[in-house]
Amino acid sequence: QVQLVESGGGLVQPGGSLRLSCAASGFIFGVYTMGWYRQAPGKRRELVAYITKGGSTDYADEVKGRFAISRDNMKNTMTLQMNSLKPEDTAVYYCNLYPFGAKAYWGQGTQVNVSS
Repeated sequence: QVQLVESGGGLVQPGGSLRLSCAASGFIFGVYTMGWYRQAPGKRRELVAYITKGGSTDYADEVKGRFAISRDNMKNTMTLQMNSLKPEDTAVYYCNLYPFGAKAYWGQGTQVNVSS
């Protein structure tokens, strides 16, 4: 059974930090490029960052310099370190394959709320 389980979200003030985690199971995690995505209310889901099996990364312009994606192929986990958070970062954050997020793999995500 393929599963992607996100955790680590919460309420944080502008300028604060959060570290999100993605736990993968049911597939060979270490051979796939993975991405973090987010979806705000009323908006389309968008890519935040991706990381290849070898550790190469790229980021959406809106988060460059503030977020850092990483992975541990031995533990089948991926993280997203988010610093200098802004209200516009408020969204539900998901992990999935990249560049094509598998429809059946979308989980519940983890809510990030940046507010005073």
